[in-house]
Amino acid sequence: MKVLFTCGGTAGHVNPALAVAQIFEKYHPGCQILFVGAEKGMEKRLVEQAGYPIRCVKVSTFERQLSWKVVRHNFKSVFKVPVGQWQASRILRQFKPDLVVGTGGYASFPAVREATRMGIPTAIHESNAFPGLTTRVLAKRVDLVMVGFPEAAAYYSHAKQVAVTGTPVRGAFFRLDREQARKELRMNDDKPLVVSFWGSQGAGAMSLMTEDFVQRWVGEGRPFHYIHSAGRDYPDMMEHLAARGVSVTPDQVRPYIDNMPTVMAAADLVICRAGASTLGELTAMGKPAVLVPSPYVAANHQFKNAKVLADRGAAQLVEEKDCSGEKLYETALALLGDTQKRREMSRAMRELATPRAAEDIYKALMQLL
Repeated sequence: MKVLFTCGGTAGHVNPALAVAQIFEKYHPGCQILFVGAEKGMEKRLVEQAGYPIRCVKVSTFERQLSWKVVRHNFKSVFKVPVGQWQASRILRQFKPDLVVGTGGYASFPAVREATRMGIPTAIHESNAFPGLTTRVLAKRVDLVMVGFPEAAAYYSHAKQVAVTGTPVRGAFFRLDREQARKELRMNDDKPLVVSFWGSQGAGAMSLMTEDFVQRWVGEGRPFHYIHSAGRDYPDMMEHLAARGVSVTPDQVRPYIDNMPTVMAAADLVICRAGASTLGELTAMGKPAVLVPSPYVAANHQFKNAKVLADRGAAQLVEEKDCSGEKLYETALALLGDTQKRREMSRAMRELATPRAAEDIYKALMQLL
């Protein structure tokens, strides 16, 4: 069996595909798996790190704002489309997959579209409560649309087939409990651990607020363990903290958390955006969270994702416009000091979990085949 997964742009699109790829390997030892992503996307590093081969195609984003800069960008992007389609077609002819699965991002468009034209069985998965542009465009063409939220199914009335599967989480997130994870991280005291991240692409204003958070944390004698992933904002953040006279170790502020399953397992509180893949991991592990949804995504879909959890008491929702480093720090301290509240949030998180999502997606794909 040969399965081609295509995804990219953010870890939130890549990690669900990796989770399903692992299930195919579990039930079909020796099956061939290939990933297709964008030339300059972070998916290349993540996929290779997971041990899978990846081929790259030329892809560019389409912005939905009105300015001359955006118009020029979109004009250039138009000319990259046929190049990416030709590259994807060549990869498909060479690999000859039995199935093509797209899990979101512009990088998934060329391979899925070409597969539909070549008569190869195709499926796409949308993790978010509101569908992304790529998913909406491809939904009418593919054989199967899978969604992470039941509320999302209503957006695909013209699709051939829709299945509510939840969002898959990699098996590594179920490997360790909190105590085992803390031992791996060499945390031998009773201090709780707070983990924060805003995504691999950085987050501008949120990164500046995090600097205020870190400064107060250091100034108060580091009352809890803290790990932050700064993404591409890492160089600027380290420069700004140094200018303030704030010293942190490489374990405390990092460019990227490569051992995320271990770090998340050890965490007592997570502060982050509200991408669907991240929420899938939080619910699977039952981690209390403070969610600051990005207001810069299409149709404000992260707010809709976060509200589902906040309405169930699983997370605290703080909109970016109401946010500050001081407010985040005070919120974290309040939750760390209220063990009963965090237990209730953890219980609510687990009630929203779909731990068998990867298995359910695998079954849906096998039925398609």
